[in-house]
Amino acid sequence: MFALARLAIVGFIILTIIYVCVSLYSRGVRRDKLEAEWAENDMVGDGEAWVEEGLKDYDDSLRRKLILGVYILPVLAVSAIIYVVNFM
Repeated sequence: MFALARLAIVGFIILTIIYVCVSLYSRGVRRDKLEAEWAENDMVGDGEAWVEEGLKDYDDSLRRKLILGVYILPVLAVSAIIYVVNFM
């Protein structure tokens, strides 16, 4: 029982680190794309405000929510492996 608890705690910590890294990377890529679009189209006005508005839209997007799969997929895989090894 303690081994399962230890696996769950360590797994949660590792998945949280992976989630934060993927989330920051994805947000950085989106920021770079918005800045490139701003420069490419020669827009007039406050570019930083425009990029921040684009990032707010990104925060509500489906892509942002799909990153939560970092938590779901490994848990499902480990559960399936445990089921197959023990009950099949």
